[in-house]
Amino acid sequence: MKDITSALKDRILIIDGAMGTMIQQYKLSEEGYRGERFKDWHKDVKGNNDLLSITRPDIITAIHKAYLDAGADIIETNTFSSTSIAQADYDMQSLAYELNVASAECARSAADEYTAANPNKPRFVAGAIGPLNKTLSLSPDVNNPGFRAVDFDEVAMAYEEQIKGLVDGGVDLLLIETIFDTLNAKAAIYAIKKYFREQSKPELPIMISGTITDASGRTLSGQTLEAFYISVKHANPLSIGLNCALGAMEMRPHIEELSGLATCYTSAYPNAGLPNAFGEYDEQPSETAHIIEEWAKEGFLNIVGGCCGTTPDHIRHIAEEVKKYPPRILPHLETSLA
Repeated sequence: MKDITSALKDRILIIDGAMGTMIQQYKLSEEGYRGERFKDWHKDVKGNNDLLSITRPDIITAIHKAYLDAGADIIETNTFSSTSIAQADYDMQSLAYELNVASAECARSAADEYTAANPNKPRFVAGAIGPLNKTLSLSPDVNNPGFRAVDFDEVAMAYEEQIKGLVDGGVDLLLIETIFDTLNAKAAIYAIKKYFREQSKPELPIMISGTITDASGRTLSGQTLEAFYISVKHANPLSIGLNCALGAMEMRPHIEELSGLATCYTSAYPNAGLPNAFGEYDEQPSETAHIIEEWAKEGFLNIVGGCCGTTPDHIRHIAEEVKKYPPRILPHLETSLA
């Protein structure tokens, strides 16, 4: 089977679309989330999408297969909130490792099935590492700017547990995504390096994806795109990119800037436009794909897909449009011996 680096040299790779958007279509009740195992859990768990990898793996696997049918080369594990810190909202901290293993196994089985059916189009599993619901750079208390709800070591420890579960479940890549606080991302990078060093295992490729929150072109913690890139490039990532917060139209100038900055591969998976007054996404698959086609034509892309509001239909249209264009060529860096 080709490794992902070889595939990236051949063509623009497609990453999947939104997991949450697809789960919502199942309209699960509280009981639907709980399953038999957690039927007497002392807190409400509806909305804990990651839990479905344990209670309804059939749903999660079906969603992965829908994206693979649509043309995805890379599918993300259902682990956006599978850390002990994020799971504390449901008092399910103890499940963090198990959630990651279960989610990775769902994605792994789906990817392997499609690769076996078409070995010339290998499918890859990216272990999704989300941004957490607590931040290292910003105080949650407006009256105490120096206060932090967590410290670096706590965040790194939570991420390391997640990474262990993802690796044990069989992922091919590790994707640190939706980064609004670069210090959280640095804790994830530190945890990845520490885990593989201590386990004496070859390090899996790292994908890094930040989020620009508004027209200022900055992350929520205040960094410009260039500052964000410089802050994380020491990780030697396979790719660096942007996802979430913006639709493709609003993301375009930032992807253009990033494609000029990055010495690694670039990725982008925007939302299906901006949400309407009800928090729903109206941008049609053909609209999203038309905008992204322009990015491919301009040579900005190596990996592309969708975030909030996107569906397999969006991914199918995007895949159809970008296959006409070659992938972005990595810049050749001149080095001085002086």
